[in-house]
Amino acid sequence: MTGRSGPAVLPPSLRAWLGLMAALAALVVVVVGVLYAGDSEPGRVDARIWAVVDGAGPPWRHVALATDFLGEPVGAATLVVAAVTGCLLLRCPRAAVLVVAGTATTVGTATLLKSLVGRTIHGEDNLSYPSGHTAFLTALALVVALFATGRLGLGRTAGALLVLAAALVAGGAMGWAQVALGAHYPTDVLGGWCTALAVIPATAWLVDRTADRLVDRMADAGRPA
Repeated sequence: MTGRSGPAVLPPSLRAWLGLMAALAALVVVVVGVLYAGDSEPGRVDARIWAVVDGAGPPWRHVALATDFLGEPVGAATLVVAAVTGCLLLRCPRAAVLVVAGTATTVGTATLLKSLVGRTIHGEDNLSYPSGHTAFLTALALVVALFATGRLGLGRTAGALLVLAAALVAGGAMGWAQVALGAHYPTDVLGGWCTALAVIPATAWLVDRTADRLVDRMADAGRPA
């Protein structure tokens, strides 16, 4: 549906697929969280992956640090402002709202889960599951991919491939950086990636529903009694 606030940010052709993806991702977040709740050591899978990826030397460490910066407050804020500005210049206010609401909800969810799960790394004060950096960048990539899908009028298959590719590239890049820098266990990265996959479709649906209701109310208010 389109209205004064622009086209839907959750493409109708992808709603069923994204809904299933979100449900499966939420299940993974819960299962992995339960498995590692209260732990302070890497699991078997973590140890094997960490042995290969951890401790990247130059120039890869510089790449990892630059990628990590994109999830830090200044880097994340810069990306969000750039994305919002782009959406507004293209006259897509709904997409701009989703950029802010989607990334904020994803990071907020990851932060809440860290407190609930209580998994730590490098000390009791460093909560690690799920990775907030990975969740943020994956969430932003998903929002951009959803926007591009609607903007380009992509069908179900092309749209699904674009969304999945964006999530894999963004989540993979940030996840690698977090593990290479020793900031997170690999399973923390998986949890952060799945957090974004679970939160963004639901947030997009809520943005569309709220915007459609506002458009309808404005239309009703403008009709003569």
